[in-house]
Amino acid sequence: MTATVVLATRNAKKLEELRRVLAAEGIEVLGLADVTPHPEPEETEHTFAGNALLKARACVEATGLPTLADDSGLTVAALGGMPGVRSARWAGPGSSDEENLALVLRQLADVPTERRTASFVCALALALPDGRSEVIHGEVTGRLTMWARGENGFGYDPIFLPDGHDRTTAEMSAEEKDAISHRGRAIRAMVPILTELLTATERDGER
Repeated sequence: MTATVVLATRNAKKLEELRRVLAAEGIEVLGLADVTPHPEPEETEHTFAGNALLKARACVEATGLPTLADDSGLTVAALGGMPGVRSARWAGPGSSDEENLALVLRQLADVPTERRTASFVCALALALPDGRSEVIHGEVTGRLTMWARGENGFGYDPIFLPDGHDRTTAEMSAEEKDAISHRGRAIRAMVPILTELLTATERDGER
């Protein structure tokens, strides 16, 4: 099967990550830069799933193409589950990855290793032109290091040490990270749903 979906993001690294996983399925992935420009919704929901659906539905309405959208972030037990849905703007609107990461480290400066537990969480939403939608969650647990380590990945990767590993996700290769990451898990769980729905849509269109 050859099919096309849009990933409703301007994050080049997220787009690259999804393309790596879906290439083997024969699914072409476009980003927002590749489709008709449209107003992008404010992430006003209080859950990852809610924000992912907002973005997916806005894009499918504007483009008419099946759309995937993710909302993901870091939840830290010692911070009451924050930054959560505010992960990308934890240090304020327009803040950089480095500024967000630095703020988390400052907030945890006096928190010992055993209490630095955290999770990366991803909600991946699929919206189809006929109005159907699905949401899949992926999660990886771990703890936060005392300082940034590694040059790969993005966001909070340099301080996230997954359970069972002695390297941060920023110290792993792209393939190693894909195998365990919250987004990688959500994408792999979405693949059979995506292929089934796209195949059904193609069959319906041929009738």
